[in-house]
Amino acid sequence: MSTVHIPVLVDEVLRLINFEKGILVDCTFGGGGHAKVILDNFNGISIIGIDQDEDAIRRGLELKNIYGDRLKLYRENFRNVDLVLKREGLDSVKFFLLDLGVSSDLLSDEERGFSFMKSGPLDMRMDKSSEITAAFVVNTYPRERLAHVFYKYGEERFSRRIAKAIVEYRKRKRIETTDELAKILIECVPKKQKIHPATRVFQALRIYINDELGALEEFLSKCLDFLTPGGRIAVISFHSLEDRIVKNFFKSKDKEGVLKILTKKPITPLGREIKFNPKARSSKLRVGEKI
Repeated sequence: MSTVHIPVLVDEVLRLINFEKGILVDCTFGGGGHAKVILDNFNGISIIGIDQDEDAIRRGLELKNIYGDRLKLYRENFRNVDLVLKREGLDSVKFFLLDLGVSSDLLSDEERGFSFMKSGPLDMRMDKSSEITAAFVVNTYPRERLAHVFYKYGEERFSRRIAKAIVEYRKRKRIETTDELAKILIECVPKKQKIHPATRVFQALRIYINDELGALEEFLSKCLDFLTPGGRIAVISFHSLEDRIVKNFFKSKDKEGVLKILTKKPITPLGREIKFNPKARSSKLRVGEKI
């Protein structure tokens, strides 16, 4: 399959699958890494793969040629998982898997504009039919609104300084590319940081443009209605905003007596996985089982 994506916490996900026959929903199909490993290891499991990125679905068709009817693909936002399952005529499934990280396929495609390490158009839309791009936000939003986006979705403590620098820059010319924006950020943020000065702003723009937190909350509000008793939901997150939403949801459903938390502390990758795949470093896996 023509993908550069390496799935994270694969062994841990495999160990958590507690059934031999039935349907697993891969809500963030991406490069298809998790799906392929699961299909190879569980002959009785079929997968419904969901992704809003048309390129991911197109690549996934190569896997479908291998696994046939055991893999069904839907181009859809996972927040609409209920619509997908209704189209399939299903009222229950045994496992939901979400990997909320950005696919390496998206990061490596400079035309999609997700990476500040490459020069490309300021886009960042996971669904290319969406209207709002990163370029629209950074070139049209007023200073206070930009600062709010950077602080809320990127937890960027220099959000006001950055917003001011962007507004001043765009008075001279429109900000067109990822490296152009990254250069602005490098010049107005202190150099002595553990992460690249552009990291939090690019994260904030991506999350905001794709309404990633809203999608996660909407999915969580629906998923338990379709999970069979004893079924599980596994969520891999990569930053505190996502992880906090999942953690609080699991806690609230545990208190209600409808979900048992199987990960009192999130599962994190072992050192050997991080060495092999550095992008796995910040991943956290939380799992709940429906009572």
